[in-house]
Amino acid sequence: MSKEKKNIWVFHHYATPPTMNGFTRPYNFAVHMNEEGFKTTVFAASYLHFSDLNLIEDDRDFVTETHSDVEFVFVKTPSSAKSTIARVKNMLTYYLRLFSATNKYSIETKEKPDVIYASSPHPLALIAGIKVAKKYEVPCIVEVRDLWPETIFAFGKAKENSLLGRFLIAGEHWIYKKADAIIFLKEGDIDYLKEKKWLNSHGGDIEIQKCHYINNGVDLEAFNKQISEETFKDNDLNNDKFNVVYTGAIRPINNVGNILDAAKLLLDKEEIQFLIYGDGNQLEMLTKRVKDEKITNVKMKGYVDKKHMPYVLSKSSVNILNYSQSKYNWSRGNSSNKLFEYMASGKSIISTVKMGYSPIEKYDCGVSLEEDTPEALAEAILKIHNMSKDRYNKISENAKKGAKDFDYKVLTKKLISVMESQLL
Repeated sequence: MSKEKKNIWVFHHYATPPTMNGFTRPYNFAVHMNEEGFKTTVFAASYLHFSDLNLIEDDRDFVTETHSDVEFVFVKTPSSAKSTIARVKNMLTYYLRLFSATNKYSIETKEKPDVIYASSPHPLALIAGIKVAKKYEVPCIVEVRDLWPETIFAFGKAKENSLLGRFLIAGEHWIYKKADAIIFLKEGDIDYLKEKKWLNSHGGDIEIQKCHYINNGVDLEAFNKQISEETFKDNDLNNDKFNVVYTGAIRPINNVGNILDAAKLLLDKEEIQFLIYGDGNQLEMLTKRVKDEKITNVKMKGYVDKKHMPYVLSKSSVNILNYSQSKYNWSRGNSSNKLFEYMASGKSIISTVKMGYSPIEKYDCGVSLEEDTPEALAEAILKIHNMSKDRYNKISENAKKGAKDFDYKVLTKKLISVMESQLL
């Protein structure tokens, strides 16, 4: 491959730099790819779904911003906050305006892509990636974050055998077939293609050679820097208690009430306390539960800026990945950023689901539960609390070592390898 700098265009609806509230995976890759001779431009939506903020309030088609030498092109999209219809309109607008925005951007900068890298918070970005790549006669790599429409079927929003379901599956198959390479975030997602008999090794028309696995991860250098530089004043973190920590959204899908129920079972263990950091539509209700039910070993901490999270996690005794076993197919693995941040903190982990392809099992850095009940969680907490110091330290050391395999510097090298295979 030529040494000249290659232009990578990334299509990701919810991509943002770390200074905004969104998905930072494209940014994390771009920072390291720029260092390796790939100029990365990220095309994202102007409406920031997780902040209810629109970066374009006038008639401009897009705005550009540069963060740490990573250029973001925010394509004008309407708000998606009011309803499901508004969210669908937001997605369709992003898809349709990508074509004109990429064309205008190319004319203004006199640059063309060498590779299109399209990610799937929703599949329209993948379709746009394939079509824009065809226009410029360059390869398109699609990134599959969650298996759709399987997720849609799992949440009961459509039936697999319905007309809509069959249409969505046909569209999914078309994307995988037309893409030059496919990157799955979960290690077991390639099993799905085997189950569908879509791979050439199983009588299908998709080459297994173009399927790759690159999970989410953590920027270890930035994470460790934040531990020392972004300290957080919290007396509950800095004491001799055994700190059971949960960080994340406080909403029904995360079933944080399960942690409160487990805490009630351990009220007689005065040295164990539960610290819950996060915001969401159940925060007020769960805070009221703590007060009304006198769950004195739980502290609801509310929202904490993301930059302080590495410090918070570094002060924990055990970190909780709290999921529902029934609302998601965990057999193919996990791509939660939180998992890798927990590992990077060098503390033991309890997962309330036993997942396939589990880093917790692979690296022996915690406990995975067979049942997501308060009793099982309380028992696991006691198991870690009561284990020998040597065993506890070994698990913690394993977590930190395992995180190195998911450092974005390592993951970027994997991505570059895929890129280079398409540029030969």
